[in-house]
Amino acid sequence: MAELLVIGYDSYPAAEAARTELFQLSDGYYAEIDDAVVAMVDENGRVRLNQLVTPWQVGATSGSFWGLLIGLLFLHPLLGVLAGAATGAATGAVSDFGIRDSFVRDVAKVLKPKQAALFVLAREVQSDRIIEHLADHGGHVLRTNLSNADEDKLRAAYDAALKHAAPQAAE
Repeated sequence: MAELLVIGYDSYPAAEAARTELFQLSDGYYAEIDDAVVAMVDENGRVRLNQLVTPWQVGATSGSFWGLLIGLLFLHPLLGVLAGAATGAATGAVSDFGIRDSFVRDVAKVLKPKQAALFVLAREVQSDRIIEHLADHGGHVLRTNLSNADEDKLRAAYDAALKHAAPQAAE
């Protein structure tokens, strides 16, 4: 089982500082961090993703997976990832992926223009200890669990959207 943590911050630097500390905590065995990305909302309301590693270092799937997940949370499937390639699998309700509607509403409240949020997908989580350590950075903490089956469904939706986008990209 994975835990999805979203911590909303008033500024991008605060979210980046928290992510840096998060990876230091990961080294201390508080959590097995699968990935962490900072999402920023610009003054036009567009969500931008900032990963620590570039997609070509780990394969393009990591960045696109985050785009899908965050896009689904904001009900904009494949936000900034696969324009025009939304498939039925990717446009289903987020509850189909084990994410409660109330969680989505709460995420939307913490990520407003000129703000940022740290999205963390982690396993073996001691989230209370992580949150305690990150408290110095402020932020509003949200968390939800993703079962292995729900995470697999989310990855399958990503794969389906990617396959749908490949023929369009070739045109």
